[in-house]
Amino acid sequence: MATMAVQIAGVAGGIPLPVKLRRVERRRKLTAFALVLPLLLFILTTFVVPIGRMMLNAIYDDTLLTLMPRTTAALSTWDGKDLPDESVYAALAEDLQQAWTQKTAGVVANRINYELPGAGGQVRSSARKASTLSNGPYKAVLIENSPLWGQRGVWSLLKRGHSAYTAYYLLRSLDYQYGPEGQIVASPPENAIFRDVFLRTLGISIGVTALTLLLGFPVAYLLATLPAKTGNLLMIMVILPFWTSLLVRTTAWVVLLQEHGLVNDLLMGLHIISQPAELIFNRIGTVVAMTHIQLPFTLLPIYSVLKTIPPSHVRAARSLGAGPFYAFWKVYFPQTLPGIAAGCLLTFMLCLGYYITPALVGGPADQMVSSFVAHYTNEDLNWGMASALGVILLTATLLLYYAYNKLVGFDRLKMG
Repeated sequence: MATMAVQIAGVAGGIPLPVKLRRVERRRKLTAFALVLPLLLFILTTFVVPIGRMMLNAIYDDTLLTLMPRTTAALSTWDGKDLPDESVYAALAEDLQQAWTQKTAGVVANRINYELPGAGGQVRSSARKASTLSNGPYKAVLIENSPLWGQRGVWSLLKRGHSAYTAYYLLRSLDYQYGPEGQIVASPPENAIFRDVFLRTLGISIGVTALTLLLGFPVAYLLATLPAKTGNLLMIMVILPFWTSLLVRTTAWVVLLQEHGLVNDLLMGLHIISQPAELIFNRIGTVVAMTHIQLPFTLLPIYSVLKTIPPSHVRAARSLGAGPFYAFWKVYFPQTLPGIAAGCLLTFMLCLGYYITPALVGGPADQMVSSFVAHYTNEDLNWGMASALGVILLTATLLLYYAYNKLVGFDRLKMG
């Protein structure tokens, strides 16, 4: 009878209890997944897909393969030593005629002009003239109409167009390019700008992060040790800038730092300087404005960690004979490192992508990577270069995250 009672208790409605438990657990997981599904779809559509598309644009360009199919196919057997033979020029003439008819000659010209600056106009002219050619020979006529087709460099470019995948944009973003024979060479000094841009972006980001730490840590310490009433009042002042847009805050610094702005007038009124200092449209204005904007992002994670450190730790160290500085450095400061790491990491990542502030308060030599991404996107419509610069910046960010994880560990990262 006892055994039968156990069996009945283990079966509810004819379904064994372990089966019912598994079904309940499965329903619970499905419910949880349904709750996070909207957020997951939002992240996929607004974050993952655009970044994936950007990474693809950095290495994928089928312009020549699509619009110059005969030429790229005919060049597949070209050895690259001398100029191609007549059959290749005939294929070129036919592709140029088709491009002129379909009004895609400008697209081809822009693509060639990316790698051979100044060649775009010759390509358009050749397409217009090729539309009037009825029969060969084409080689002598095309070279006579445009010396571009007598250079091996353009033919190496067109041969590489046989594949829709290209390393040109990534190479150009690192100040390299393809040579006349298809080899990878360093860009000419007058065109080699991107390594300096990346180093400038890195230097400004490190400088701003260091300044926000130096300015933010004492304030965070003060907020954490003050009485609650006073600390809350000061905290409101810290987060007050978040109520104002980034553009307004940056514009305010333009007003303050200009030649006859409040800062210069004050310094001259105190006889610290005799003439207005150049505080705007240079590195000083960029760093000052970025430091002001980023200060709360460094301060708040540090403050959230300092609030969790019991004051009794320092008092215990002092009672055991440690001096004020020794107690702070050996007992208190090590406990603040997770907050410092979180704040500095957040500020540094945000600084890498700054665009508005350097554009408004910086000079031509202070523009960061984001400015060039915006230029290629909005003005040149060169999505390949914009994507390549973005990929390199993203890669640098991921490497920094990886290094942080190895040195500190994300399990120690505290944001609040």
